[in-house]
Amino acid sequence: MIDADGVELWVEQRGEGPDVLLVSGLGDPAEAWQPQLDGLADRYRLTAFDNRGAGRTPLPEGPLSVARMADDAAALLRALQVPAAHVAGFSGGSFIAQELALRHPGVVRSLVLMSTMARPDPYFRAMTRFWHWMVERAPDERAMLEAFFLWIYTPRAHADGMADRFVEETLAFEHAQSVEDFQRQLAAFAEHDTLDRLGRITAPTLVLAGELDLATPPRLGRVVADSIPGAAFEVLPGEAHQPFQEVPDVFNSRVDAFWRGVEAGG
Repeated sequence: MIDADGVELWVEQRGEGPDVLLVSGLGDPAEAWQPQLDGLADRYRLTAFDNRGAGRTPLPEGPLSVARMADDAAALLRALQVPAAHVAGFSGGSFIAQELALRHPGVVRSLVLMSTMARPDPYFRAMTRFWHWMVERAPDERAMLEAFFLWIYTPRAHADGMADRFVEETLAFEHAQSVEDFQRQLAAFAEHDTLDRLGRITAPTLVLAGELDLATPPRLGRVVADSIPGAAFEVLPGEAHQPFQEVPDVFNSRVDAFWRGVEAGG
């Protein structure tokens, strides 16, 4: 655990090399990044952590916002004595990464924004309202996860058993997120809005979208890329919301090439 300005954040570090900060999304602990912690540690020093209200990090009373979680990330880097890092965030973690680059630009060497958006559209708002009551009214945690993962993973993952495996791993995790903490995180992410500020980001940025992503479809990622000066935008064919888990070799290869280019000054 690392004290980040009064909040005890659970942290895992792996590897040696240029620093990379991995920022998780809604409900996900640091273990969501396991394929990256395993696959990139020979080239980078990777830091993954549990956001407020996920995994082993508590969610204190009081307002929760994406900006507050971005401040946590900046405080974590300071506590770890990391002056600047390549920052990769997915889904809600990409919202945090945007705010981190806006509020603490000096700590962001580059940005990878996976399954991202700048401002919720009506579909996203309706979806999050449904998730809010779904987590309360599902018959049990398994039923909730099976429903929730329909937005997260590809039809391929549901057909080949990968989604079932993720359900079992989540059920076996010892630090399950409470319904209240899920809803509080969800509410914070649903209020995310950086659209009018993204033009201030100067860090080299790669925006990745899954072709089949239902939660944050490519059209939303395109807006982010178009709003950040010089940002690159790519759609991963046949992928959904979390390709870094479904096809980690593809994801790892792409971000490695991007980070190598940044390190080389390209």
